[in-house]
Amino acid sequence: MRVHVVLVDDHRLVRSGVRAELGDSVEVVGEAGDVDEAVRVITAEKPDVVLLDVHLPGGGGVEVIRSVAPDLPAVRFLALSVSDAAEDVIAVVRAGARGYVTKTIDGAALTDAIVRVAGGDAVFGPRLAGFVLDAFAGATVVPDDSDELDALTPREREVMRLIARGYTYREAATELVLSERTIESHVSSVLRKLQLSNRRELARWASDRRLI
Repeated sequence: MRVHVVLVDDHRLVRSGVRAELGDSVEVVGEAGDVDEAVRVITAEKPDVVLLDVHLPGGGGVEVIRSVAPDLPAVRFLALSVSDAAEDVIAVVRAGARGYVTKTIDGAALTDAIVRVAGGDAVFGPRLAGFVLDAFAGATVVPDDSDELDALTPREREVMRLIARGYTYREAATELVLSERTIESHVSSVLRKLQLSNRRELARWASDRRLI
């Protein structure tokens, strides 16, 4: 089955060019040119991957992820931008993107990146990967606890608190009216963002910060 993709870029010509370059393993099911339109299209289409420009009218790619991810945790985001600035890469990854590539990428490589992100991989160019590794290598990069907590979406914070209190996935799903699979996906995202290995470490992390 082909990977379903929504293209989000404020330049129509860029969207047309990207669409033309993508291979047969990817199907574009929607397009958007600003944050509000992106949220509407993504919510309606529920694609496998959102190919997302970082700089957009209405708040940027980070705002799109924050608006959509809490309710659609299965949707994955791959940033596609002219910018290779460290602050852009780190901001969108902290928001929840699974990868970041620049617009110098060719069609075959972009198709491959989309398919890999849809399959759960994280995809970055060599230089961009260095930014991510530096940013998430240790606590010294994150100056205070608020930055760590800010990396979580509102829904992830809700799930984190319940799991840290000892709720099972089923109990958390019942409490938040979500599926167990969705809860599991949120927990995986929380552990990744907080650089924790398991639920025990998560409980300790939350307890130390008096979040439970």
